[in-house]
Amino acid sequence: MTTPTPLPHGPRGTIRVVCAASSLGAPQPGPAAAPEALLAAGLLRRLNAHGAPAEADPLLRPFEAPPHGAPMAERLEAAGIYLRRLADHVAALPQDCLPLILGGDHSVAAGTWRGVARRVQPRGTLGLIWIDAHLDSHTDLSTHSGNIHGMPLAALLGEGHEALTGVPGPRPDPNRVCLIGARAWEAEELQRLTRLGARVFTMAEVHRRGLAAVFREALEIVRDGTAGFGVSVDLDAVDPLDMPAVLCPEPDGLRAAELADALHALRACGDLAALEIVEYVPERDPRGESAIRAMRCAEAALGAGTYLLRTREREFGAHNYAPPPVVFQRGVGVWLWDVEGRRYLDMMAAYSALAFGHAHPRLLGALTEQAGRLALTSRAYANDRLPMLLERLCVVFGYQRALPVNTGLEAVETALKAARKWAYQVKGVPAGTAEIIACQGNFHGRSIAIVGLSSEARYRQGFGPFPPGLRCIPYGDPQALEEAITPHTAAFLVEPLQAEGGMIVPPSGYLARCAEICARHNVLLIADEVQTGLGRTGRLLGCDHDGVRPDGLILGKALGGGLLPVSAFLADAAVMDVFQPGDHGSTFGGNPLGAAVALEVLDLLAETRIWEHAERLGAELRRRLAASQAPCVREIRGRGLLTGIELAADGPSAARAAELLLTRGIATRDARGNVLRLSPPLIIDDAVLAQAADTVGEVLGILSATH
Repeated sequence: MTTPTPLPHGPRGTIRVVCAASSLGAPQPGPAAAPEALLAAGLLRRLNAHGAPAEADPLLRPFEAPPHGAPMAERLEAAGIYLRRLADHVAALPQDCLPLILGGDHSVAAGTWRGVARRVQPRGTLGLIWIDAHLDSHTDLSTHSGNIHGMPLAALLGEGHEALTGVPGPRPDPNRVCLIGARAWEAEELQRLTRLGARVFTMAEVHRRGLAAVFREALEIVRDGTAGFGVSVDLDAVDPLDMPAVLCPEPDGLRAAELADALHALRACGDLAALEIVEYVPERDPRGESAIRAMRCAEAALGAGTYLLRTREREFGAHNYAPPPVVFQRGVGVWLWDVEGRRYLDMMAAYSALAFGHAHPRLLGALTEQAGRLALTSRAYANDRLPMLLERLCVVFGYQRALPVNTGLEAVETALKAARKWAYQVKGVPAGTAEIIACQGNFHGRSIAIVGLSSEARYRQGFGPFPPGLRCIPYGDPQALEEAITPHTAAFLVEPLQAEGGMIVPPSGYLARCAEICARHNVLLIADEVQTGLGRTGRLLGCDHDGVRPDGLILGKALGGGLLPVSAFLADAAVMDVFQPGDHGSTFGGNPLGAAVALEVLDLLAETRIWEHAERLGAELRRRLAASQAPCVREIRGRGLLTGIELAADGPSAARAAELLLTRGIATRDARGNVLRLSPPLIIDDAVLAQAADTVGEVLGILSATH
């Protein structure tokens, strides 16, 4: 037996947390408690959970602190002594670790970055990104407040009192220093930085351009010709609505999530020399919310990047998926962000599960509220949310019974079990002979029984023998169904549109004809609406395009709001009542947490009638795609916001198109038959979808010209 061992930590090695527990530069002592408070809140555990092994040094406190109101000369002397100790400590850390300095007030930066500069000095100079609501560029002669925490950047650049400027270590090149988020300063500070050549990105510029663009430019500046760079984050850069527990809050700041997204870009920077986070005040944070956001900054910047995460997945995971070279870490609405902070438009919606997008506030609210009350009992006991969901499902979709499960696959298995038992108990099919008919090109799941219904060799190879009584017929051909039915046929399982099969839209009236055939032969028509249901195709159900009410209805994916696996099989009592206690079930099926989310999904559907939006936008999407007239496109087809672009067999592959779209900030995948899939969240707006269509058309044009 081989015992697996953890993979190496990557180029940064261990994160070394330096606890600069000093408030010598501040008007009150609160920030000195920050390092200890953040460690107590679980910073090391959280860093480790994000692939950044970390250890903390003992608290580095001042030997003595002058009393409040002491003369500036006395305070400067005490600060200078402390800053030299801090710089020496940082400089002496092993080269194979990455320092994370926790302040303290921001005056500690005058020691931090001289120490870091000494670490990189053998290789060259140090660049610096300074994220702060203030410019921190006063001297003892220009200060308005008399507080030393308003002086560290000027001191680092060589201007100010010798107690601060004399800390041993090279000065950063002002032309390789960038400030981000400034919105409160005195004229002397801005004049000094302008004279020295530092780049100041004010909050007004951040609002105008976006933090992501500003941060990218700052990275280019501080990495140009330097041996490494550091990032100093004063938490007062964040808007007080998100980060109230800081020393000097200033309104109209960065949003916490926006800053974390930007800091994710540091994961791709092998030349990051250190990170500093300062001016958290624990006594102003009774619920710990600011601490969590401060720790998220560290996680965002220092966590594992794409390469290491993918390597871990390959090393320790089964190889049953082959995802593209991107690792996502956050989603909001129709947007996704990867672990390096890049943003993508989600044109997959998790195979249609995200009808209302990522992190919909009402769905999150339903989830968190219910999770705080009751999440799971198993079906051994009743809970108060499931009965409400069962009633709502039956009323909305017009059935007498609903059976809740977790995944779509479970719901399909449930339907097949119900159909066979119905065939034996109600229809009178001889025991052991009941047959199920499905269609070629289907995708109903990948269990042994369901794979037995598949026509795809790659799903079947190596997994036989399969259960008997399973047949496949051509999709879209009602006559094939007529000919396949025997006295032993229990059910016909069909998708209103074959999504994974290549976005195959059946001929108009196909389902209606199949329903008539099934009714005439006393065969159950079971519609698998796991992907097509709940508004995806421009109707509440895909079957509604043909005005068909199937005997059995399978729902899933979007029913869980993209938060939990919630699925259900619906039928009338004549079918569902074949189940008796113990016949079928699962521990998590029908749990109150999933039921609460599903109820909120059904509320949103009723309130928004979002299928009407999907129908209109889907038609416009296909019109714009057709107008691009890319030569490699064979056909564009779909319903609602479920669209497929089939590429010519002798043209570029749809997989290659998806790869190129990923580099353009659009996340999607290929489907069977050389088809590019486009299925965004149903909440996508006209402008975003139009831009996406233009990008897809441009990419297909490039592929046509270069193939």
